[in-house]
Order: sequence, then C-alpha cells, then structure tokens
Amino acid sequence: MPPAKKQVYRLIETEDDVRSGVRSLRRKCEFLRRAHDLSGDPPLRRNPSGFEGLARIIVGQQLSVASATAIWGRFEQTLRPVSAAKVLKAPDDVLRAAGLSGGKIRTLRAISTAVKSRQLDLDALEGAPDLVVHESLREVSGIGPWTADIYLMFCLGRADAFASGDLALQIAAAMAAEQGERLTLAQLEEMSERWRPWRGVAARLLWHYYKVAKAQRSGAPV
Repeated sequence: MPPAKKQVYRLIETEDDVRSGVRSLRRKCEFLRRAHDLSGDPPLRRNPSGFEGLARIIVGQQLSVASATAIWGRFEQTLRPVSAAKVLKAPDDVLRAAGLSGGKIRTLRAISTAVKSRQLDLDALEGAPDLVVHESLREVSGIGPWTADIYLMFCLGRADAFASGDLALQIAAAMAAEQGERLTLAQLEEMSERWRPWRGVAARLLWHYYKVAKAQRSGAPV
C-alpha cells in the first residue's frame, strides 16, 4: 500500500501571497474591493509557530498593540529563551511583574503542562488539517476559538483561516458592507464563505480597513 500523500495547504508566507489573495477577493466581493480602495494592501502579519508563537497570542489578548508589545518584551527578557519549561519554573510574582494577569498566567501554565506531557504536540500540528489544529488547541484549558483561529492565521499562515468571533472583524465587515454597526458571529461566518480560499487575507484586509477608517474619522495619523 503506497504511503498517504502529505496534505498541502495554501499558506500566506510573503507579501506576494497577500497581494494574490487581495486580487482574488477584489474580483469576488464588491465591498472588500471598496475597503481595499480606501486602505490599500494589508500587512503580512506572520509570527513564529510553536510554543513561542502561541504564548505571544495569549500575552497579547485584549490589549492594544503597544501594550502587548511592551509586555511581551518584558516577558521574553525574563524567560529568555521562552519555553514551556521556563514558564513552569517561573514563580507567579515574576510573571506578574512582567505584566501578565492571573488568567494569562494560568493559561500559559496550562499550555506549558500540555506541551511538556505531549498532550499538545505543536510540531505535529504544523501539517495537520485546520479542524484538527483547532480542536487540539481548544483541548487545553484557557484556549478558546479565537486563540485557535489566530494561531492558524498568523503562526501557521493558513490562507483560509478566519476568526468570526473577533469583535473588530465583526465591526469592520458591517462597516464595509454597510450592514449596521456590527455583525453577529453567525452573520460574519456566513458572509466569509464567499471569501474562500482566501479568508485569512480577507481578515487582514478588514482589520487594516478598520484601522484606517477609524484613523480617518478621528483625524489621527494611520
């Protein structure tokens, strides 16, 4: 019996990949075309995969980009190099001093324990189907759908990953489509079906559009 073929996934690895996705989305979606006309190409936004990438997502949750960057810098300097073993060894007060909340400390310890016990094999997830990645991550205490979606998008670079539960995406899609102030998760999930196989680029475009539109309304520089 011949060995099973390794599944190949469309990835977002370069700015050219983002531009390819944008071209496809412009052809198939009028309001994403309008959003792109206003905001231009979105940034690539790729992070390392594995423990460091997942930890960075946890550290940055529900924070501004500036705050997340500052706290990650302190966290990284405290544990350098960042690893599951280092997180498990670090006392809570040391992690709190880096700026982490109690909830984030618990989640990072849960991830570290899962990695150390091999319950969570992040290397094996590199080539796994999106659904398997999602389910494997969500088995760890503290990891929800949003975190799993963001890991798929920015750490694994999956071109069709999408975060329907993201508040900024719900608002940006409503703005671009002129459908009120905010879409529900279900409405955005349904809408995003038309953007396959480039939903990851659609998400980047909507986040970028949201940032540019907000800046224009406030008069602040982009």
